Amino acid sequence: MKKVTHYLLFAMLLLSFNGFSHKLDDNPNQLVSELLVEIKKIGEKYDVLLDEKHKQLNQINQSLAEAYSTDQKIELLYQKDKINAEIKQLNIDTSIEISKIRYLKGLQIIKILYEKVLSLDHHFASVRTINEINKISNPNQYPEYEKLKDLVASRKDKKLGLDLTSILGTNTIVSVVQTFSNMMVSSLSKEEKEKELANVECILDFTLRMQNDLNTIYFETAFLQNSNEKMKTEIELLFKDYTKPIGYIASLESCRSNDDWESVTQKMEEYLANIKNATGTKQFKMQVNLEFPIDRLLQFITLYNNFIDQGGKFYEKFKIILNSYENEKQCSTKLPLEYKKLKTDIDVAIDKFNIAYKPVEVNGTKMKEILYGLNEFE
Repeated sequence: MKKVTHYLLFAMLLLSFNGFSHKLDDNPNQLVSELLVEIKKIGEKYDVLLDEKHKQLNQINQSLAEAYSTDQKIELLYQKDKINAEIKQLNIDTSIEISKIRYLKGLQIIKILYEKVLSLDHHFASVRTINEINKISNPNQYPEYEKLKDLVASRKDKKLGLDLTSILGTNTIVSVVQTFSNMMVSSLSKEEKEKELANVECILDFTLRMQNDLNTIYFETAFLQNSNEKMKTEIELLFKDYTKPIGYIASLESCRSNDDWESVTQKMEEYLANIKNATGTKQFKMQVNLEFPIDRLLQFITLYNNFIDQGGKFYEKFKIILNSYENEKQCSTKLPLEYKKLKTDIDVAIDKFNIAYKPVEVNGTKMKEILYGLNEFE
């Protein structure tokens, strides 16, 4: 069956998905196996029927070559036209049945990807906020440094010491410079200054070295979150295009919230029944309208793949940044717990991008085969 190979290739892209709703969540490979079995059964079923019709057609052609009377020829031509019409209808029925499977599996893919996008949205929202990043990278957020500032303020030389404005006081670099300037002209002894400096040296070293890098992690995570929001918008538009031909008007968010997937299936069944009842150009257009959104789905998968690949690279970069603090070993007992938690979060995120959100393998030759059915011409 020429068309079957084309659709089998589409089915294979499900192999890299993890889960579906309810029972399909537990065993996605079972879903793929069932799909392949269904398509194979359809191919075998219609191959048998078509082979029988072609045999009948060959017999009629042979009888036509041997017929002498006009009545015999007319009867045989009538039978030939009838069988040709039956063959045409069998091909249409085959295509419609496979379209049904292809459409439903595409719908399941949309559902799976939507859950992944929503999960990513939750993931990005849970990553350290700007306040937490500020807590890690700003020495003013550390009790030890605040204690030093208070001590210096109480012992500074009032004539030579500096008091910062409310704006400059929040600037990390200026604040540190002011604290050390006041310490130099304070009444603290040399021993006291060295003791207090030893208490905060790791904090100051870590925050001054890592502040820009930690801010980079925050802003690039915000970029990924915005990109994921665009992905969410794209898949919601895809669902709208996907279900428009069959007359389903609810949004993807509404369908998911109300668990209304059965209504989509019912609308599809009604649409397929209308295709079977249609003829000629109308029937062709109706089937094209059903097939076109599936190609849109493949375009979205490409978009999804690029985003996941990009996200994984960003987190690999974050890991390098967090591991770049050269005095981590010497200052391990002084580093904030949030820093260690952030490193753990990054490792978890890398695993998620490699496993839970991994790209779907439909690039290159396989993409061409799915889109254009090149195997039909081999």
